[in-house]
Amino acid sequence: MNGIRIATLIAAVVGTGLVAGLFYAYAISVLPALRQTDDRVLLDVMQRINVVIINPWFLIAFIGSIGFTGLAAVLHLGSEYRAVLGWIAIGLALNVFAFAVTIALNVPLNNMLDAAGDVNSIADPAALRAEYESPWVRWNVLRAVLHTAAFTVLCGALFVAGIRHAEHG
Repeated sequence: MNGIRIATLIAAVVGTGLVAGLFYAYAISVLPALRQTDDRVLLDVMQRINVVIINPWFLIAFIGSIGFTGLAAVLHLGSEYRAVLGWIAIGLALNVFAFAVTIALNVPLNNMLDAAGDVNSIADPAALRAEYESPWVRWNVLRAVLHTAAFTVLCGALFVAGIRHAEHG
């Protein structure tokens, strides 16, 4: 059973790390590059990204960051795992909060952008960009920070679990 506990915690760490890295990469490369483009290019690229990002690899990591962390928490219930469980609970809370930011803030902006239709038929692309870009970037940075914090805390949980295992066999 200890192997399953550790494997689940590792899956939580990996999934959370992948999602943190994705949102970090957006924040430091994709979005600054798009900031340098004209309105229609930014709108078109973001519409395309919003379609292709919904794929099994992203969903496994994104939903798995919560699912595996939640499962790791359940598997660490019990007084003998309390030290590890505290770390996992914090990581789970951070992952859930980051997920909520995505669902409540980024996704509605993506839906608004999608509803605008083909970028070549948008009457005022500068206005749409102004309404979309700044809030989307802000919320992306927040979720990158939250997932990175969750990743760090879950690494702490893995470290504590390793110490506990070494001490108790």
